[in-house]
Amino acid sequence: MRYMILVKASADSEAGVMPKEDMLQAMADYHEELQKAGVLVDGNGLHPTSKGYRLRYSDGKRTLIDGPFAETKEVIAGYTMINVKTPEDALYWFQRFPQPHYQDCEIELRRMFELEEFGDGEQIDRFRDMEMGVKGS
Repeated sequence: MRYMILVKASADSEAGVMPKEDMLQAMADYHEELQKAGVLVDGNGLHPTSKGYRLRYSDGKRTLIDGPFAETKEVIAGYTMINVKTPEDALYWFQRFPQPHYQDCEIELRRMFELEEFGDGEQIDRFRDMEMGVKGS
């Protein structure tokens, strides 16, 4: 089972403030533990929304929107992907995640879909051929 831990943005992360050494150490220690346990898939921080874009779909049209985006409470600042055997394993690792900001904040844990959950079909086979959403990838 693949899960993604989502770190929500803060005013500092949106301002491009880089984490201090103690936070980097806590994150590196945590990710090393994940790696040693064989459950780490990927993880990284994201640049602020000022360096990003959004696409808005409305009435069959696409509108490209340059960052920054006004609401930081719904913006993701980073992520960690893990691959575990049970939901309990995911919760175990999630609850050990170091506090990512120097102020009150929230992080989120979400299970990712596996291709077999979508059933069989020609289009799902195309995703399998790309090895997207395949267990263990």
